[in-house]
Amino acid sequence: MAPRKRPETQKTPEVAVRPKSKRSRSPRELEPEAKKLCVKGPGSSRRFDSGCLWAGLASLQVPPPSSIVRALHHHKLGNAVWPSLQQGLQQAFLHSLASYRIFQKAAPFDRRATSLTWHPTHPSTLAVGSKGGDIMLWNFGIKDKPTFIKGIGAGGSITGLKFNPLDTNQFFTSSMEGTTRLQDFKGNTVRVFASSDTCNVWFCSLDVSARSRMVVTGDNVGHVILLNMDGRELWNLRMHKKKVTHVALNPCCDWFLATASVDQTVKIWDLRQVRGKSSFLHSLPHSHPVNAACFSPDGAQLLTTDQKSELRVYSASQWDCPPSLIPHPHRHFQHLTPIKATWHPRYNLVVVGRYPDPNFKSCTPHELRTIDVFDGNSGKMMFQLYDPESSGIISLNEFNPMGDTLASVMGYHILIWSQEEAGMRT
Repeated sequence: MAPRKRPETQKTPEVAVRPKSKRSRSPRELEPEAKKLCVKGPGSSRRFDSGCLWAGLASLQVPPPSSIVRALHHHKLGNAVWPSLQQGLQQAFLHSLASYRIFQKAAPFDRRATSLTWHPTHPSTLAVGSKGGDIMLWNFGIKDKPTFIKGIGAGGSITGLKFNPLDTNQFFTSSMEGTTRLQDFKGNTVRVFASSDTCNVWFCSLDVSARSRMVVTGDNVGHVILLNMDGRELWNLRMHKKKVTHVALNPCCDWFLATASVDQTVKIWDLRQVRGKSSFLHSLPHSHPVNAACFSPDGAQLLTTDQKSELRVYSASQWDCPPSLIPHPHRHFQHLTPIKATWHPRYNLVVVGRYPDPNFKSCTPHELRTIDVFDGNSGKMMFQLYDPESSGIISLNEFNPMGDTLASVMGYHILIWSQEEAGMRT
């Protein structure tokens, strides 16, 4: 059967090819290898022609430095130019993605990686958890051996991971072991915040607020527990009919909570008014189970990832309005870490791994397993990262707080992406 053509009106940007071992080559020297891959365009297949990648990169309009400086000057004088400045900076960042490479890679676990989080103050340090309960604390900016905390093995999967904002030498974990706890870098348990005391109930998600000193965690039967930093339980309620896959506190209004579930809903709660399972502010129905619900860094938007082919962006001021829908293949598979879309910490950009699906409307032959970057306002695809030496399905992607380094989880592997120049200096 002949492959279906993509709609002529749909324009998909370039795929950035990442031949890791040939960083120093010029674009012309890379052309023969680039021909093996392709870039999706209107009515095109994935056959690559040598000039299309570099022509696509040239089409990105980067504002000259003088215009950014001028916009900063006007902003300092009180003139309302911040949106245009932010747009210019975002465009410059998108242009820089053309030079991103995988410059660090690790495979420390005997089971797949399941969670990751960046250190809030050390831009080259992150923590990664595995299905076996192992945790690696990795400062890839130095040559010292990473800290490795051994888990219990089968049944110990780390489902949530957050550094303690009040003491960044500690971190919170939720796990299939049946606990949500605070640990130090030696693996010692500082405090157990929640424990199921049964193998049939485990914890699937967590979040932490430094301002209100709260910990929130959700389990596999629909319960959400709110505690203070001293470990005192404030309430424990069944808020969903099934597993709570994600909990997120709004970064600007930390009394605002989003919970996502495989019961195909995302619910919004005011923690000051929670009285029971029906006291939610809004319930956002989805067509499929939901893997994640994340507030944008400014708290004004909510990004959700279902378990099949849809990303949604809701406006925090208009929950009842139809969300912005982004069709995207990332279907769920039992032995794959669930794919979750995240926000860039500085710009209104969505980052998510692609799991090509032959049943997806716009699927093309030999589609690549890329990292896709979308504009959070328009839903337009802005960029695709790809390295032919790391061509697996990338489930988790998160930029560090500075927004210049990307960490990815691909099966057993942890990948660190950065601009080529920065990677060569490390």
